[in-house]
Amino acid sequence: MRWWGRVLVIAAAGRLISTAILVWFAQRQPANAWTGPSPAYADFASLWDGRWYHIVALSGYPAELPVDADGHVAENAWAFMPVYPAVVRLVMGLTGLGWAPAAVVVSVLATLGATLVFYRLMRLVLDESTALFSVVLFSVAPLSPILQVAYAESLHVLLLAAALYLVLTRRYLPAAGVIAVMCFTRPSGLAFSLFLVLHVLVRWFRCRATGESLRDLVPPAALAVLSGALGLAWPAIAWAVTGSITAYTDTELAWRSAYIGHGHLVPFAPWFQGLDWWATNGLGLPESPWWGILGVAVLALLAVLGLLSPPARRLGVDLRLWLASYLIYLFAVFFPQSSTFRLLVPLFPAAGAFAVPRSRVYRVCLVIACIAGQIGWVLIAWRVDGYDWTPP
Repeated sequence: MRWWGRVLVIAAAGRLISTAILVWFAQRQPANAWTGPSPAYADFASLWDGRWYHIVALSGYPAELPVDADGHVAENAWAFMPVYPAVVRLVMGLTGLGWAPAAVVVSVLATLGATLVFYRLMRLVLDESTALFSVVLFSVAPLSPILQVAYAESLHVLLLAAALYLVLTRRYLPAAGVIAVMCFTRPSGLAFSLFLVLHVLVRWFRCRATGESLRDLVPPAALAVLSGALGLAWPAIAWAVTGSITAYTDTELAWRSAYIGHGHLVPFAPWFQGLDWWATNGLGLPESPWWGILGVAVLALLAVLGLLSPPARRLGVDLRLWLASYLIYLFAVFFPQSSTFRLLVPLFPAAGAFAVPRSRVYRVCLVIACIAGQIGWVLIAWRVDGYDWTPP
């Protein structure tokens, strides 16, 4: 069987496992704000933010920001970027399908494409056997059900994998087109810009050893500037349409107001605030300003140790630079809550590091653990159980 055939077989098997898990939970899903009891798979796959994407596909974005009773910006469609709902709307028009089935079709097809590109990306740094097992892990990962529901993650992973592959193979011009679409699919332009800056710096330090000239660094440097500009484009568009310079950030902050109240975005503060909140409100520990500091220190140490571990080094410098860049981006702007697990999906190249050990017992146990993780994530984050404060 050709390489793409093997990869598609693995991808299809992974999607069947996730489908079985989602269908099992759908059959036991009580009536909720989005569906009646025991909804069909497509309806169950369109819960949560899937309805926001549906609103964007049908109605676009509000010219006037909605506010709550206290005058603060409320949750609204500006938090959701336009590429995924536009693609689903196109499929709806071409096929006559409703939103829910069309969204699932787009997500599944994007995931199959992403799996093929992911394998090619892994083959740049790993042997064939290890790359194939990394595809297995990618396909059964604890968050992999998100790749077949009405969320933009599947399309974003496809574009991100393609962008990483093009950068690693030094094809910067086509990468620019991919990045342009990616930046309007999920927030990623600033993280990718940081990755490209680090990519350029590493190559600059290695110029003498590799024989490269400074002229060779101009294309990736220009791409870093482009990616950064595109990362700021969506907030600028929201400002232009609504007249509020903070329209996008105020919208994003509305989702964390239930935890820490309303405020302004202070870079690198959310994780300290969030871990303080979870320590005192989630675990019932006494209030202390040290919980956030301690939590961030532990997470940072684990991230550094992981990136410097021998299996991670097998990924090469560039993929580890991406992992570090995205972690720094998450640390800078996101508030830790149940949806943070979903936000870890762009770290998917790390599957290659987990695939390095060749022990059969290790690999079997890891796959079982991943499938158990899927069940746990759907139970905790996707299934709706009354008033649910653990959105995916």
